[in-house]
Amino acid sequence: MMPRKNMGRVSPLLLVLLALGFFFATYNLVTMIIHNRATRSNSTSATSNGGSEWFDPVQESSLKSGDRKFHVALTATDAPYSKWQCRIMYYWYKQMKDRAGSGMGGFTRVLHSGKPDNLMEEIPTFVVDPLPEGLDRGYIVLNRPWAFVQWLEKATIEEEYILMAEPDHVFANPLPNLARGDLPAAFPFFYIKPSENEKIIRKYYPEELGQVTNVDPIGNSPVIIKKSILEKIAPTWMNVSLRMKDDPETDKAFGWVLEMYAYAVASALHGVRHILRKDFMLQPPWDLEVGKRFIIHYTYGCDYNMKGELTYGKIGEWRFDKRSYLRGPPPKNLSLPPPGVPESVVRLVKMVNEATANIPGWETE
Repeated sequence: MMPRKNMGRVSPLLLVLLALGFFFATYNLVTMIIHNRATRSNSTSATSNGGSEWFDPVQESSLKSGDRKFHVALTATDAPYSKWQCRIMYYWYKQMKDRAGSGMGGFTRVLHSGKPDNLMEEIPTFVVDPLPEGLDRGYIVLNRPWAFVQWLEKATIEEEYILMAEPDHVFANPLPNLARGDLPAAFPFFYIKPSENEKIIRKYYPEELGQVTNVDPIGNSPVIIKKSILEKIAPTWMNVSLRMKDDPETDKAFGWVLEMYAYAVASALHGVRHILRKDFMLQPPWDLEVGKRFIIHYTYGCDYNMKGELTYGKIGEWRFDKRSYLRGPPPKNLSLPPPGVPESVVRLVKMVNEATANIPGWETE
């Protein structure tokens, strides 16, 4: 996909009108679903596992991606912290894209800064507008659904499917298209618990629509989904995100994962369920081995003493934490972990080192 020029800035008044429009669209959608409940097919019916579909990764791996390529899309800012992660992520996309088993197609960094930055030539980028100043209340990921709404509306996307990814994702193995027809694929997060937050979820997903377990325990990323389905979900996702942030009880309960809950609720409002793939992603230091899993998500700090013992919550004698590099990229050739540290952490650091050694002008960004 060719990079596109920046869209015109959107006024705060237009955003307010847009949000109101999304609200009424969501209301109408809920009303339509209540009065026109279609019978769900066996492939999407709730199971005894809390209403979620769990597919055996071994069986699922036999499904060939064929020509069902997906477009890799990650939302990002122009902050140094975001930039260096995007550069590493894009490096590993290029390494894995054409390997056997990969379903990767094109790539876009959806930059919601409102203006181009100095990575436009290095990474295929589409510039969109951020929310009006102050609307995100310092919760910058509220820009993510709004960024997808703009990108899906204005960009030319050749692939039928889209992978919603994040800057702190590293492709550890070639990623096939895990979606199955109209069923998107997602990673189940242990801390997204709709059933334990039913009182709050019901503010946005009323009982008339069905069990609260219809809301999958996921966020928007990583998700592989049909473009046509995401185009329907994205405006609702934006609307629900803003409504959740405006509600003090919801904001307090969901905190930094509020936007993830908003995507899960928006999907449920559209009757969309996800194939839950535990092998989609791993998260060091808690997941100890990479194995056949596809994405390393390095959101957690990795702190160890020199005996190789985890000291989580306490700065270790050896550490790798992305938050140590808020103002600029990590240096090349980071020291490897001491003996005894899990393979997942060792693999992550080696992959970061390989990327930084091969990306031109690394330490100048």
